[in-house]
Amino acid sequence: MRRGMVIDLEKCIGCRSCAVACKQHNAQPAGSWWNRVVTPGSERHLTASTPENLYFLPIHCQHCNNAPCVKVCPVGATYQTDDGIVLIDFERCIGCRYCMAACPYGVRQFNWESSKDGMQRYEYQNNYTYGHPEPFRLDNRLVYSPVRIKGVVEKCNFCVHYQDQGLDPACVRACPGKARHVGDLDDPDSRVSEMIRQMNGFTLLPEKGTRPNVYYLPPKRKEV
Repeated sequence: MRRGMVIDLEKCIGCRSCAVACKQHNAQPAGSWWNRVVTPGSERHLTASTPENLYFLPIHCQHCNNAPCVKVCPVGATYQTDDGIVLIDFERCIGCRYCMAACPYGVRQFNWESSKDGMQRYEYQNNYTYGHPEPFRLDNRLVYSPVRIKGVVEKCNFCVHYQDQGLDPACVRACPGKARHVGDLDDPDSRVSEMIRQMNGFTLLPEKGTRPNVYYLPPKRKEV
């Protein structure tokens, strides 16, 4: 099994509910977004388009099969599971940020503050802690930690703590347009595989050779 995601750009309305849900479920500090939504022309790998053809592009960790972040990590803190998800062992991470430099998608975030410092500075509610409201994944173990680790790199973990329970990632459940779908990319009969095949699904920056497990369905182009 190879877990993957398909995002339908025709259905994405740019509401950023995915980003907000991701932020809440992973208690990310102010300024840190594991999920974000951009518009064409705002990212280096996109081309500008006319207002008539405007669309939104959600971006998070692409969980690459040939992940450069895994290769450059000097301590093995970034690793890939058998089902294709790229994770970070926060206990091993030394904060060198080599992975951030290696990632062509710019989706990794560095945590500059502890949970206590962050909550005080940004006036977060007291019960808003790392893993709120569910446990998070740490080196193949489901744990709950009330302390956000300072000086480590973070990113989308594909909500493995939910998927292991048979639930969709938080961003998928939060999307009002039903633009996000998860499934087994190795199964040719799965819904995600059929969508990619029938609707010309594509990946970001294919020239980088990263072979992402996140696919996008192109938006319909309007006649101008």
